[in-house]
Amino acid sequence: MLPGPTNVPPRVMRAMMKPLIGHRGPEFKELYHRTLDQTKKVFETKGDLVILTSSGTGATECALQNVTDDGDEIIVTVNGFFSERLSEAIKSYGGKPVVVGADWGKAPRIEQLERAIKEHPKAKALAFVYNETSTGVTVRCLQQLGELCANHDILLMVDAISILGGDNLPVDDWNVDLCVTASQKCLMCPPGLSFVSVSEKAWEKIQTRKAKRSYYFDLLMYKKYLEEGFTPFTPAVSLIYALDEATGMILEEGLKQRYNRHRVCAEAIYNGTEAMGLGALAEKESRSYTVAAIRSPQGIEESKIRELIKSKYGIDFGGSLGQVKGKIFRVGVMGSVGAPEIMTTVGAIASATAELGFKPKIGEGLAAARETLSRLPSQLDKE
Repeated sequence: MLPGPTNVPPRVMRAMMKPLIGHRGPEFKELYHRTLDQTKKVFETKGDLVILTSSGTGATECALQNVTDDGDEIIVTVNGFFSERLSEAIKSYGGKPVVVGADWGKAPRIEQLERAIKEHPKAKALAFVYNETSTGVTVRCLQQLGELCANHDILLMVDAISILGGDNLPVDDWNVDLCVTASQKCLMCPPGLSFVSVSEKAWEKIQTRKAKRSYYFDLLMYKKYLEEGFTPFTPAVSLIYALDEATGMILEEGLKQRYNRHRVCAEAIYNGTEAMGLGALAEKESRSYTVAAIRSPQGIEESKIRELIKSKYGIDFGGSLGQVKGKIFRVGVMGSVGAPEIMTTVGAIASATAELGFKPKIGEGLAAARETLSRLPSQLDKE
């Protein structure tokens, strides 16, 4: 139950056992074309999509450095550990971050971002983390932000590493110019692949940028090879097999059904832990449906809860970072997760906190989680 890497379904693991093929031959070209097509459907884009052999940070670096010239102002939201990193990355590529801040556990408001755009008319882009993995906060005004950026003719770059494939993000409809994610989160694959979707508006900026800062991450080179059906450098062929299978499974389930499953499972975690006496870090209107950040009971170090749950119940949670170090533990609700995993998780949290001296309302917590999960279709309904 980590916020990445997440559980990889057996179908996806088996796909990786296929024999390796040459990445310049017709077999790979066919595989790559099919996988790209399926992945673009998950992104809900008809634009270009680049698959990188790198971590999600590589995709972020790729997106930023391809559109950032020295001195470019880029508006960036900062409300957690990974959005702080995004701001630092902008500096590394020669840009000037214009920071729009919010408390950890809260999301920046559309009014703040609109004001920042008006106060900085020369800003080239707005960049933000859609789902702040460190705090379990989702910026719920993304659609409005897309309209705002389109109206002011600035690029919208979205870090969707811990959310794409698990919650609503129609890239084209919401005017997202650069969207990045990684394979090991909601896409249910092992780590090693990352992705950048590129709009026509973004290509215009990329083609006119003055500085070229990377050879490996040069998007114009990827575009050239994309037209031929290949990648410019050696791809992780086994991971492409995995992605082919995983995106096929996602489309079999259906995006709307998948997003609903993630939402209900996350709400079951929130409702269950709240009913037993624990609270979430994130404000209610901004709570993530893919990462639940749960407050540790007062006086109990979150690492002790995680260690006990891992050793006694075999469940792994994410730890805390930055300002909330020691105060929360993070439950990943991503990919191949359903009612059995959620009920086991809520039960383990109740038992472990009780063993460490907290007095959770165990019955109420389990009942709240079970009632929430009743909104999921049963396995028999699916079959």
